[in-house]
Amino acid sequence: MTLTLFRGAALTAALALSAAPALAQDFRHVTDRSEFVNLISGKALTRLGIRLAVSPAGEIRGRAFGSDVTGQWSWQGDYFCRSLYYGSRNLGDNCQQVKVKGSTLRFIADRGAGQSADLTLK
Repeated sequence: MTLTLFRGAALTAALALSAAPALAQDFRHVTDRSEFVNLISGKALTRLGIRLAVSPAGEIRGRAFGSDVTGQWSWQGDYFCRSLYYGSRNLGDNCQQVKVKGSTLRFIADRGAGQSADLTLK
């Protein structure tokens, strides 16, 4: 599974260990910014080797597999849209569908048509 929040070759290779299709079973679609902000406020998004802070003000900061991750995000329509850097590598822009199940957020690239990554809210 490619971690589409970052979409980088090194990160993709590292995350291939947890490959799985994006099953929507029991996940609920997050459709607005205010709900997303309520979910992420005061919490980190985590996964093996990854810890991110996604601020309500639109900043993304953290580390993934020993490299800094920085970026910006906004909410457009029903989608989380981000611009991201993994170390010095520009990973570009991508709008993603967000789903939630308990403390897990699922980000699905390309407006819900691409690959997904699950991150845990802590």
